[in-house]
Amino acid sequence: MRLAIHKAREGIEKGQTPFGACIVKNEEVISCTHNIVWQTMDITAHAEMNAIREACKKLNTVDLSGCVIYSTCEPCPMCFSACHWAKITKIMYGTRVDDAKKIGFNELTILNKEMKRFGNSPVEIAGDLLREENLELFKIWYNRTDKRVY
Repeated sequence: MRLAIHKAREGIEKGQTPFGACIVKNEEVISCTHNIVWQTMDITAHAEMNAIREACKKLNTVDLSGCVIYSTCEPCPMCFSACHWAKITKIMYGTRVDDAKKIGFNELTILNKEMKRFGNSPVEIAGDLLREENLELFKIWYNRTDKRVY
């Protein structure tokens, strides 16, 4: 998680939003990225999506079974669905969708746990990992004069 936090800080310094993600398999970091929505003008370039893309390329597969994704924020429905499709085994997140919504992000109120239950997804979800350190990213980003939300 601390690598994801570090990547999110790098992203904030580059004018991106306060989100980072790392994918780990067998205790080896496979990918570690930050959100690049504003850099690429691609609304799907969330940290989790970027980490999944990189991990699939590195491992030369679309099946990320056995991988854990560490995300600085609870994944949005798009990112949760991508984790499901990639067969990621576990999602560990720091802050919550509601936290992102409070600082201006257009997050959906659909809870990923509900999506999991209704979609019968095998992805395990656990939250609040290093929550305070992850919330600090939101504070740093929120205090920037050049911040942009989507």
